[in-house]
Amino acid sequence: QVQLVESGGGLVQPGVSLRLVCEVSGRDISIYDMGWYRQAQGKQHELVARITNAGSTFYADFVKGRFTISRDIIANTVSLEMNNLKSEDTAVYYCNFHWLPTPWGQGTQVTVSS
Repeated sequence: QVQLVESGGGLVQPGVSLRLVCEVSGRDISIYDMGWYRQAQGKQHELVARITNAGSTFYADFVKGRFTISRDIIANTVSLEMNNLKSEDTAVYYCNFHWLPTPWGQGTQVTVSS
């Protein structure tokens, strides 16, 4: 019943910014920690950023200073603003509940290439 739908990815050049949006249905995000994850081709999922139910944010070292996670409680969405994208950011990006075993959504592809 819980659905996670990511959008906003695309093919961009290095240095470009993108804003990813995760639409969540079936579960109120305001009382859970939410995270953005990414999976590069042939690699495992890695946590990119997390926002707690209290609004605190945490970032992986490789995106600190470039990415910002936020949430819209009314819209029940979680966003990831990605600035100064680099080729190594290329991956499929997913959102999910950080502490709950929730199936992955379809993700959104981010490809950074010149």
